Amino acid sequence: MAEQKKYLYGPVPSRRLGRSLGVDIIPFKTCTLDCIYCQLGGTTEKTVERKEYVPLKEVLAELRGRVAEGLEADFITIGGSGEPTLHAGLGRLIEGIKRLTDIPVAVLTNGTLLCRADVRADCAGADVVLPSLDGGDEETFKRINCPHEGVSLRQLIDGLCAFRKGFAGQIWLEVFLIEGYNTDNGQIGKFREAIERIRPDKTHLNTAVRPTAKAGVESVSFEKLLSIAEQLGPRCEVVAEFASNYCAETGDNKAETVFSMLKRRPCSLEDIHSGLGIDRLEALKILDHFTHQGVVSSERRDGTVFFKAK
Repeated sequence: MAEQKKYLYGPVPSRRLGRSLGVDIIPFKTCTLDCIYCQLGGTTEKTVERKEYVPLKEVLAELRGRVAEGLEADFITIGGSGEPTLHAGLGRLIEGIKRLTDIPVAVLTNGTLLCRADVRADCAGADVVLPSLDGGDEETFKRINCPHEGVSLRQLIDGLCAFRKGFAGQIWLEVFLIEGYNTDNGQIGKFREAIERIRPDKTHLNTAVRPTAKAGVESVSFEKLLSIAEQLGPRCEVVAEFASNYCAETGDNKAETVFSMLKRRPCSLEDIHSGLGIDRLEALKILDHFTHQGVVSSERRDGTVFFKAK
C-alpha cells in the first residue's frame, strides 16, 4: 500500500458536501462533546482547551503536494477525528488553504466553541460552516451530546447567533435525530425556535445510518424525517446518500484511499463503490485484504455490513 497521508484523507463522498477532501487537525476523538451517536466511538479526551495540536506547516505541505498532483474536489473540509475549532491555528490554516487553491473551504464543527470571539474570527474565513444542534433543551443536549462541563446548550445557541451576525458565508446546520430522544413535538418546537434565532442558510436532518458510539441509538424513518423537515421550515431538508461518478485513483492509491476513509468513518461496500468509484469486486478484495491483515473490522447494522479501520 502506498504511504498514507498523515493529515489528509479522500476525497471521500459526503452526503452534504459532495466530493470532499478531509483535513484532520485534531488527535483522534479529542472533542468538547462525547455524542452517543458518534460513528468514531467514544471521546478519549474531552476538553475545551485550544492549542496547536498538530503543526500547520506539515498540514499545508501535504495539501500543497496534493494540489500539485491535480486535486479535484467540491470542498476541502476541515473536520475528521475530533473537534477542529480546538486547534488554535484554525484561522491561519484556512488562510493557507486559500493561498493554495480556489476549492471552497468548509469547517465541520459541533459549534460549541463559537461562543468565543477568537473561534468566530478563525471560522470567518471559511466558505461554509456546518455546526450541529441535537437537543432542544439542556437536558436533552446533555443526554445526547454528553458535553464537557464548560459547555452548555445556551452557550452553543448564543454562539451560533453571534457567528451568524458576522459571517458572510453559508451556515448549514445539522440536526441529528434519534428516536426516543429528540423527535417528540416538544423537541421539534424548540428546534424550530432555535433555528429561527440562528437563521442558518440550510438545516439538514440526519439520523443514525452507521454504527454508533453507544448501543441502542435508533434511527428515524425517512418518512418521519420528511415530516419533521416540513415542520422546521422551507430551508430544512433530509440529507440524502451521496452518489458519485468520479473514478478513484489507480493501483495502490485505491487501497490507500479506502483505508484513509475507513479510519475516519465506518463505510459499507456500497459507500466505497459509489463514493470512490471503485468496482465492487475490487473494493471487496481490498476489504478482504485489510480484514485478513487485522487492520479492519466489520459490524452489521440494520442489515448492512460496515467496515472500519481498527
